[in-house]
Amino acid sequence: MYIHAVSHYLPTEVVGNEHFTQLNGLSSEWIIERTGIQERRKAASDENTNTMALEAVRRLFDHSTIQPSEIDLIVGATYTPYDTIVTLAHVVQHNLGVPDIPVVSISTACSSLLNAIEVVEGYFAMNKASMAVVIVSEHNTAYNNEHDTVSGHLWGDGSAAMLISKERLSDDDMTIHTLITGGAATSGKATTGVMLKPLEKGVSMPHGRDVFINACQYMPRVSLQVLEKHNLTIDDVDYLIPHQANLRISLNVINTLKLPESKLLSNIQKLGNTGCAGCAIALSENRSIFKKGQKIVITVFGGGYSFGAMLIEV
Repeated sequence: MYIHAVSHYLPTEVVGNEHFTQLNGLSSEWIIERTGIQERRKAASDENTNTMALEAVRRLFDHSTIQPSEIDLIVGATYTPYDTIVTLAHVVQHNLGVPDIPVVSISTACSSLLNAIEVVEGYFAMNKASMAVVIVSEHNTAYNNEHDTVSGHLWGDGSAAMLISKERLSDDDMTIHTLITGGAATSGKATTGVMLKPLEKGVSMPHGRDVFINACQYMPRVSLQVLEKHNLTIDDVDYLIPHQANLRISLNVINTLKLPESKLLSNIQKLGNTGCAGCAIALSENRSIFKKGQKIVITVFGGGYSFGAMLIEV
């Protein structure tokens, strides 16, 4: 598969750590030390998961010669939906005006980006599609309880979109070589580590330490697995994009893999935890620095627990 284009959208409102100092007494220094987060983005009152997604999709087609009428699959991913019946992907289909094609929305928490791409892989393999739009969008601040001193300061909003094709469309396309995902719900405190229950206020994270430990185990492990499938080693990796959950987790992952910090792409410092959109936003933000032949590993870990990794070649 090939990533023909990638785009992202971020709300304009910036929420600095001082907001949580005033709200909860949490110092900026404490938040940065624990998470690496200095600020995050917050959707405006007239924005939501869907509007942010539509803006990312608009930008996607602005940077591509492909027309919406050529799309034959749409896959959306979010754990913060605006509507649980009219899904994210259906809103995109309605906006693009492409009738009678497969439209799917999924959630595997913060791993949803890779599972969404894996859905595309399945449709391509069965010859049911050849040109897909993948959208990841999170409106964390609509669900979050910012008074929660455990996790209220972690979350940010944003969206990203990818145009993925079965055949190469241009020399600038990025090749998806290997994609591995898995469920780790039998590990640790998987089913209670991170929770977002519709009838209860906000995200709860009663077992943050367990989440940290498992994320630091699964992301390096699955990253090596996708490399091994192509007889590559960690030395062949030019950039690593881990799920943007916590800078300390990201640094732990690259330390385990023995990667220099210069190869880590991280946006959590300025964006907070943008859920399943974080890695795709980072890919879009850094697209211009990538050089032909470079290899990028995206690795994710989410509540539930879920994990995955994908090897891309520019």
